[in-house]
Amino acid sequence: MRFPKFLVGMLGVLIAFAVTTYMMSNSLWTAVIETLICAVIIQIGYFGAVLFLVMRERSRNAERRKSLVSDEASSQTPSQPFNTSATKAP
Repeated sequence: MRFPKFLVGMLGVLIAFAVTTYMMSNSLWTAVIETLICAVIIQIGYFGAVLFLVMRERSRNAERRKSLVSDEASSQTPSQPFNTSATKAP
């Protein structure tokens, strides 16, 4: 998810959360404080999700490099120092 899309979604959620909290508590300060706490929790979740995706991609790249190295090593046949077919007598 791109950041602008996330930002719009997060603001929508926070506005809905603030309105709901204000309606339930009838206190502006309670709504503001709880909305700020909710914003911090959402940011921590977003950071954790991005960190997870980066770490997963890094491990995938490491696996790809390992498989490329092993494929190259297995596809190379050892060369023989002498051509045995040319040295055989007819």
